[in-house]
Amino acid sequence: MKILIVNGPNINMLGIREKNIYGTETYEDLLKFCEDAAEELGVEVSFFQSNHEGAIVDAIQAAYGKADGIVINPAAYTHTSVAILDALKAVSIPTVEVHISDVSKRDDFRRISYVREYCVKTVMGKGFGGYKEAMEFLTENYGTR
Repeated sequence: MKILIVNGPNINMLGIREKNIYGTETYEDLLKFCEDAAEELGVEVSFFQSNHEGAIVDAIQAAYGKADGIVINPAAYTHTSVAILDALKAVSIPTVEVHISDVSKRDDFRRISYVREYCVKTVMGKGFGGYKEAMEFLTENYGTR
């Protein structure tokens, strides 16, 4: 199984930004964590991160016919991007929405998720472990596609 992990704006700033919410581990630590989890699960993983909405849409579209599953942390675009939702719908790849923090316990506007309309599961508030849970879910439920 091939899984694409997509991270949105400011995820590349992990370890620097809002340490009280996101902790001190870096984006590179996240990539290593996900690589180790993928190896344990026997899946192939690739990564994409951008601070630009259109680039994220392009990456999702480029996954068509190549990825069997997507794990996406759209970050701030979770709450604003119909374009990312439409890209996910267009490619019809099973997708799990992930958030490092529990966005339901933060600002009111963070409770809105446009991508959730398409996603098969949402994992939030589990730190990096949420990415592993998302990969496990995709592997268990869509691994034989």
